[in-house]
Amino acid sequence: MHGEYKVPGGKLVVADVEVSEGDSPRLTSVVVSGDFFMEPAEAILEINAALAGLPVSTAVGPMAEAVAHATAGATMVGFSPEAVAIAVRRALGHATSWHDHTFQVIHDAPRAPHMQMALDEILSQEVAAGRRGPTLRVWEWERNAVVIGSFQSFRNEIDVEGAARHDVTVTRRVSGGGAMFIQPGNTITYSLSVPASLVEGLSFEQSYAFLDDWVLGALRELGIDATYVPLNDIASPAGKIAGAAQKRYAAGAVLHHVTMAYDIDADAMLDVLRIGREKLSDKGTKSANKRVDPLRSQTGMPRDAVIEAFLAHFASRYATVAGEVTADEVAQAEDMVERKFGTQEWIRLVP
Repeated sequence: MHGEYKVPGGKLVVADVEVSEGDSPRLTSVVVSGDFFMEPAEAILEINAALAGLPVSTAVGPMAEAVAHATAGATMVGFSPEAVAIAVRRALGHATSWHDHTFQVIHDAPRAPHMQMALDEILSQEVAAGRRGPTLRVWEWERNAVVIGSFQSFRNEIDVEGAARHDVTVTRRVSGGGAMFIQPGNTITYSLSVPASLVEGLSFEQSYAFLDDWVLGALRELGIDATYVPLNDIASPAGKIAGAAQKRYAAGAVLHHVTMAYDIDADAMLDVLRIGREKLSDKGTKSANKRVDPLRSQTGMPRDAVIEAFLAHFASRYATVAGEVTADEVAQAEDMVERKFGTQEWIRLVP
């Protein structure tokens, strides 16, 4: 069996494995290869030997520990013990890669903020249940909004009078992270709802880099020297471009969503977000434009053209089909808005 794992920003790790038959199958042969670097070279044989004999049910953590023990004193460049373990798990069929899936791609209609939150939840649950394939959804916003992270304090984040002045709807998402200031046409927001097997064995930090890797490639095609900045930012030498957030569902799906700044009304943002003022003040700057540099200034392209370029790049890397949000999913989301996302109990979950 054959498995591959490309380390984000690193090298390709390949695992070819054979397993025994019976009630308690084990790895009988493991050959690890790739375009990485390691000194001494003979340490690759120690990796193979350390993995042979392990039960096929061994999780990434213990498998990586076996590799780390076998390579103690060796130098690994462009890969890690965890990368080896993930490649082996993929060979065994426990973890999947991008190329194991066909992604539904949806450029959705404009929707109200609470509906956007609910649809993310519903689509991810549908992926977990196997009723929907992995999905990339590009959002369109119906109105101004602030999306606060699931653990943020409403009163600490939001200037209520400022929100009223700018006709801003405040909504709370299911993932952590910071507040996002939204004006229709000024942001590019997308979400990935994928099976948990795609990030099997990856830590949260590793999975952020892994799931954002394609959009870094798309940005570089547009001439932006984009990089991943741990834990959840995408940036260029000119400034921050985007922030990501993630939710892992016990049912077997991962929701990963990203908001990118295409253009910014910095004065409006600072009038609505309290914490934004504090974050800027401790960096010695009064202008948000010095901290978040919009995509428009870096590409010179219309927003729709940037989105088209993103989707074309995604389709050039992975198998895709055109998709849509179904009527049943919309109905489920509307019900969830009534029961959860549109309620004050949820919006002010952390007062």
